[in-house]
Amino acid sequence: MLDDFPIIPQDRLAIRLKPAAERMTRKEHPWVFEASITKQNKEGKAGDLVVIFDQQKNKFLALGLYDPHSPIRVKLLQYKTPATIDGVWLSAKIQAAYARRVPLLATDTNSYRLLYGENDGLPGLVADVYADVLVVKIYSLIWWPYLHELFPLLLATSGCTTLVLRLSRNVQQDKTQLHGLYDGQVVAGTLEQPEVIFREHGIRFVANVIAGHKTGFFLDHRHNRKRVGELAQGQDVLDVFSYAGGFSVHALVGGARSVVSLDISSQALDMARKNARLNLAEPALNTLAQDAFVGLEELYQQGERFGLVIVDPPSFAKQASEREGALRSYTRLARLAIPLVAPGGVLLLASCSSRISADEFFQQAHDALVASGRPFQELERTFHDVDHPIGFPEGAYLKSIYFRL
Repeated sequence: MLDDFPIIPQDRLAIRLKPAAERMTRKEHPWVFEASITKQNKEGKAGDLVVIFDQQKNKFLALGLYDPHSPIRVKLLQYKTPATIDGVWLSAKIQAAYARRVPLLATDTNSYRLLYGENDGLPGLVADVYADVLVVKIYSLIWWPYLHELFPLLLATSGCTTLVLRLSRNVQQDKTQLHGLYDGQVVAGTLEQPEVIFREHGIRFVANVIAGHKTGFFLDHRHNRKRVGELAQGQDVLDVFSYAGGFSVHALVGGARSVVSLDISSQALDMARKNARLNLAEPALNTLAQDAFVGLEELYQQGERFGLVIVDPPSFAKQASEREGALRSYTRLARLAIPLVAPGGVLLLASCSSRISADEFFQQAHDALVASGRPFQELERTFHDVDHPIGFPEGAYLKSIYFRL
């Protein structure tokens, strides 16, 4: 299959920017919005090379790829000095990204994010490893001219034998531009079944690499899951928005007395039970398929209390207009979770909404605890694990805070 990728010709465009956008480009921000472009020499198509020139001196500023399907019209790759975007350039980027992950791979872990888009200098491109399966998710058609070079390089660097292609919804929309490729396609090697077993700090999990969310699992909370396992010894644990049971399983293996996994998706809870049984013969896991807000209220009314409560909701603010609603939801969740924490217990609150800053989220959490009237101590704040480096402000989204009540 790798030998069958079409060679897609690229044009070369020259553009100039408004002063504010030019300043951001000098700071190596990876995005150029359509509204920032003041001059463009010709129409472009997805994946065309874009050279940005300085307005005053007509000197080279940056090089990127053109995306006519996005308000982020140019995704930047190279700054200050010109370069040829070819296999040699791509290989250097991939090798640099791999080098950042080496400390993680020294642990008993064979699942990690090899490429994290803009933060590794390759906008709109994510590559996750699950044991010997590499899952590449593409968020922009700009990469189509490079797939025939990218995929062999990624396989060689990761050592994987199988490559699965995943496509974002917006990329899937226009099938005429996909050249026969599709979401969930195995483009290299073989895949016996869609569920791949991998290890995370010695604990086994399953990722559905063909149809699962994102690339099959959420790798970004790995360090927090490990921490939960360390805190769970002898505790009754509540895992809210548990999805496939990442926190739940770490808690069980860490010696939790019991775990309740609460999630609205019964299919996700099926996966949580499967993940628990991968590690324990008779896991003390109870699952509750219910809306989190309703479930938290009912658990309180039933008199349930837990030594460790984890609240890790999905993103509540995917666009700017949802910010205020998201802040209200975080406050409400905290207020519902606090009474469920037993005296001396630990509460972990997390957010993956990039439109809510860490400072805002942490302040909301503190305010909710103060309003509860319960004495508390902040234990720690955490952000992204090592395989999710932050290369520009908008790349930061994950933040978590631990309290003892």
